[in-house]
Amino acid sequence: MLKHCGHEGTVGGLTKLAKLDFFVRYPEFFNRLAVYLNKQARSPSEGIDSPMVRHHYGPWDKRYYQVLAFLEARGLIRVEKRGTTYEFTLTPLGNVRAESISQSEAFTLLVQQMEAVRKVLGRKPGTELKNLIYKVFDAEVRDKKLGETIL
Repeated sequence: MLKHCGHEGTVGGLTKLAKLDFFVRYPEFFNRLAVYLNKQARSPSEGIDSPMVRHHYGPWDKRYYQVLAFLEARGLIRVEKRGTTYEFTLTPLGNVRAESISQSEAFTLLVQQMEAVRKVLGRKPGTELKNLIYKVFDAEVRDKKLGETIL
């Protein structure tokens, strides 16, 4: 995610990380948002990879804190607080591992999906992505109860 959706292996903010992750996992939502934004993009993958739930700030995965701590403990990412925002950056070891995984044929569609998401949404701040999700996907996300699975 950091390698292909971030800027030089970095994503600024947990909200942004979660929203980019949402559009990687939910390619049809990404396709609809690209049309809404008048962007030329078409997701190379189909279906939901791993469901997310409605949280206070939009789509969320309850495993984020454990996964990010695991990656940091293994020396694959660095987490730094910049003001009120956490910045997530691949370490040199993390970059090597991400590059190795990216070269695997098994991950071709996933890498293509992440690159499509970055191209359309990568420069937008997390709050703008959250607001777009609430605006465009009201019934599918905004109107769900907290903790309810997004389908």
